[in-house]
Amino acid sequence: MNVKLILLLAVAAALVARAHAQALPADFVYLRDVDPTIVQDIRYATSNNFVGRRLAGYDAAECVVKREVAVKLKAIQEALARRNLSLKMFDCYRPARAVSDMVAWSRDGKETPAQHRYNPTFAKEDLFRLGFIAPHSGHSTGTALDLTLVDLAADNSSTIDPDKTYADCTAPAPKRAPEGSIDMGTGYDCSDLRAYTAAGSITPEQRYWRSELVKAMAQQGFVNYGKEWWHFSLPGAGRRAYDFPIRPRRD
Repeated sequence: MNVKLILLLAVAAALVARAHAQALPADFVYLRDVDPTIVQDIRYATSNNFVGRRLAGYDAAECVVKREVAVKLKAIQEALARRNLSLKMFDCYRPARAVSDMVAWSRDGKETPAQHRYNPTFAKEDLFRLGFIAPHSGHSTGTALDLTLVDLAADNSSTIDPDKTYADCTAPAPKRAPEGSIDMGTGYDCSDLRAYTAAGSITPEQRYWRSELVKAMAQQGFVNYGKEWWHFSLPGAGRRAYDFPIRPRRD
């Protein structure tokens, strides 16, 4: 085999791999391709989540959503930008295999201090029964989102130190793991009554920002889930659950 043929085959293989890496169902998009200004911190592609490891199907830390959802998020972001605010995405489309991974985790009989940062009050086997985690997630339709607000004028540079011991998700913000976002009264994915959107046990300022997040999302038709201040869905945008993995997008 001559050198020229080898090079041609290598180029062809690279093109096939690149196309495969960004292949999505026709009505899905990478949010970054629609609005690159929206901050992303896709937790289930990392170990910084309640399971403590990357979940199945999260091969890249990218927000993938239905195109209609992405367009609406862009409109919300443009309105927030006038107030020097930004959306921050924690989770978007979630492969069905990742949901199964969560179910298996809840039944493994192990409880660790790191996991209790996210569920300080309840046993993890009860999280599905209590409605903090769903065995069939709306995230798998590409129309449900976990997100928060970022004050772009603030110092958002703090990142989690894997060697540091943090207080649980209901503790005051300076003691919790840093999230680089506005203090909403609990950390993200906090399985606790204080995470209820209308919880009465948070400060007036925290309540204000939760309300601002709900109002911003409602402008484009998104509905909040009352047990999680960070969770929103777009009714009627899709019912089918998908299980394609989240792969790296092409730059």
